[in-house]
Amino acid sequence: MINKGLKSLVESNPNFSNQSLENAINDIKNVDKDDGYSWIKSSIDVDTAIENNTVLTASQKNDLKDTINAHPHLNVGRYLNDVIRHTNSILDATIVPIPDGEPQTATFLELLQYVHSMQNLIPSLYGVTPAEKSRSVNDHLGTLNNMFSETDDSSKPVFESITEHLQILNRHNVNALDEDGDLEDDLDDLLAFLDSIVADSTDFQQTLNTYATAVNFAFRGAHLFLLNAGIYGSHTDIIALGLALHADREKVVAQMNLENSNLYNIRTYSESLTNNMGYTSLAEDSDLRRLMSNVSQNTNWQTYFNDYETNVANLNPIYETTTDSDKEAIIDQILLNKGLPDVLDYVDLLGVANKAIKDDRIDTKNFDSYTTEQIITKCCEQLGITTSGTVFNQSNFLLNILNAYDKQKVAEALDLNEDSNTLS
Repeated sequence: MINKGLKSLVESNPNFSNQSLENAINDIKNVDKDDGYSWIKSSIDVDTAIENNTVLTASQKNDLKDTINAHPHLNVGRYLNDVIRHTNSILDATIVPIPDGEPQTATFLELLQYVHSMQNLIPSLYGVTPAEKSRSVNDHLGTLNNMFSETDDSSKPVFESITEHLQILNRHNVNALDEDGDLEDDLDDLLAFLDSIVADSTDFQQTLNTYATAVNFAFRGAHLFLLNAGIYGSHTDIIALGLALHADREKVVAQMNLENSNLYNIRTYSESLTNNMGYTSLAEDSDLRRLMSNVSQNTNWQTYFNDYETNVANLNPIYETTTDSDKEAIIDQILLNKGLPDVLDYVDLLGVANKAIKDDRIDTKNFDSYTTEQIITKCCEQLGITTSGTVFNQSNFLLNILNAYDKQKVAEALDLNEDSNTLS
């Protein structure tokens, strides 16, 4: 922990908020300000009015939103306000479900701590980065972390892309493309009606439906006009613009869905990671290891605990390697550290014979009664080496086989270490 600034930090409030996100969305809301077309702002204002209305029931609000969402990529107010509501639910942690009747216990700090824990546990348990499991920091909190306004590479931020595409639409006055009226006017009419509804209002559903249907037709008309009128003089360009706006919205919605999914079950997911790490830490105790193997009905668990002692024995830090080229270098270094090859000249018959006697493949029964030359011949016979030629020929072949076996045993130990240290 860094002490500098710590006292000032704890004596103040962080005032966590999504203000940066709201500022970016306000910039999108004002795209049409200079051109005098306010359908974008009207779309956002209508969605806000629906959400804040205290007279409409939840069912009426959902039906109204569905009706006017004829072409979601044009109805920017819906998905941009959804992002704001989504981030608010992260900040107050209400995104974490609480059983009915129980108080809200989750906190933003708790979410941060869970996410932080995963960044360490996932690589340890799965051998991959959290991002590969869709559990990185931004996979949980990216909407709050300015990922729609900033990128780490040369790609264009999604909010910048939305802004540019909406500016193109505005330059061609998509606001007036609805053949039956004006998109902005239809949105503003619905907005005014929503503002007029009071608690004692009666029988307003039909009128509400009329205004909602008008907005629905306005969005449909604008969409069809963009596809068919050819404001660029090129039908392909119009389709490309529509697809681009659709892709922009999909990025926003996909990110919210990912965060919703991750944060909704973050407690149970994090608990499972922590529990699994806890169980594996008990494997060092032989009695507990045997107990868990006996009580578990899962063959993967049984295998892990039953093979634990063998795998531990196979681990050796001197056998660590990262590439095949490293492997060859490590084998040579280990042989050198062991003083191998310990016999360099096949003419040294006694040295070759003594080395052969130590080989675990050789049966040394009655070797006490053999001469050095006879031991070399017997070892050649046991290892399937030709005994034709002189004893020096036999010694040459035998020494090469013995040295190759030393290298093979080191390579096998290295493979066992790697296998025991590889997540599976």
